[in-house]
Amino acid sequence: MTTNTANHVHPDRRAARRTSITPGQPWLDTSGNLIQAHGGSILHDGGIFYWYGENKERTTGQTDIWHWGVRCYASKDLYNWEDCGVIIPPVLDDRTSPLHPAQKMDRPHIVYNRFTGQYVCWVKVMHPDDTQKSTVLVADSLFGPYRIVRTDLRPLGMSAGDFDLVVDPVDGKAYYYFERVHSEMICADLTEDYTDVTGYYSTHFPHPHPPFVREAPAYFRRGSLHYLFTSGTSGYFPNASEVAVARTYHGPWTVLGDPHPGDESRTSYRSQICSVFKHPHKKDLYIALADRWLGDRDVDAQQAAHMFETAFASGRPSEYFARYEQEDPAVFAAPNTSTAGYVWLPVRFDGDMAYLDWHEEWQIEDFD
Repeated sequence: MTTNTANHVHPDRRAARRTSITPGQPWLDTSGNLIQAHGGSILHDGGIFYWYGENKERTTGQTDIWHWGVRCYASKDLYNWEDCGVIIPPVLDDRTSPLHPAQKMDRPHIVYNRFTGQYVCWVKVMHPDDTQKSTVLVADSLFGPYRIVRTDLRPLGMSAGDFDLVVDPVDGKAYYYFERVHSEMICADLTEDYTDVTGYYSTHFPHPHPPFVREAPAYFRRGSLHYLFTSGTSGYFPNASEVAVARTYHGPWTVLGDPHPGDESRTSYRSQICSVFKHPHKKDLYIALADRWLGDRDVDAQQAAHMFETAFASGRPSEYFARYEQEDPAVFAAPNTSTAGYVWLPVRFDGDMAYLDWHEEWQIEDFD
């Protein structure tokens, strides 16, 4: 993907340097601050990597601040990241804005549209009535300024949850994978300007309710095969991921199983995958980015799954969760996501299957 970054100051490597990736350990930028790029993705241009995501620096769980905009970082080696600042700032003077800090804005995805010469950013916003809607922004530079072109968008008339955006590298056609909330996964074609859906779509992985419904789709392509990592639906409680493969964007998809077979806790190493990045200078290095939303908090995956299954099977999940919270308030205590960590792991392939093995420490240089 091409990015318009000619006027940006590249990392000057002032701080002490990292030489490896250490999943789950605190990750500081070159100024010594915790990196704030949650639910994030990576773009690459001219030898520079750009990592962007939700800025959670003020989301301590003690106030109603859910986000503080979208932040971006730059690196030449994927180890050391310079803070480029908040590229989509929060809107502070309009509480109804999807960018107000109290709005539950999640998972920014930015793609470059070679037809319009613009960057297009989609975000999802969770509403108090349990609906989830999309906001779309555009900019002439990755670093903004971004302007909102659509709000309260219900793609295809659906409540749209976690998602990923994909641009075909050959013809530039774009696709939007999203969770039809508490139902199934949708692959929808985007319009030529990437700001809406065309109306053509396909449905995949239908399930009756959480925690079985697949969310957090993370797409990547390897050769002729299309891959999706997804998680189950259990809020911030981590669960077992699933990998599926197809020969076209619209499937049909074949579920291959859990890519974390070495994780006996069945929590995807206590994390949730948000995106997958193909290293441009390596033959076959794909890196899965994941968030450890609850930090080091102990999680019983089976208990969490049972709780969600019982709640949604009852038909009155809000009432069930409210009662459960009264009985055990610590379980639903708002997490301090300002200190949430990251789990980056290389993808290992065995035939068509994609695995994510645990590494306490690993290096890009280990791969051809």
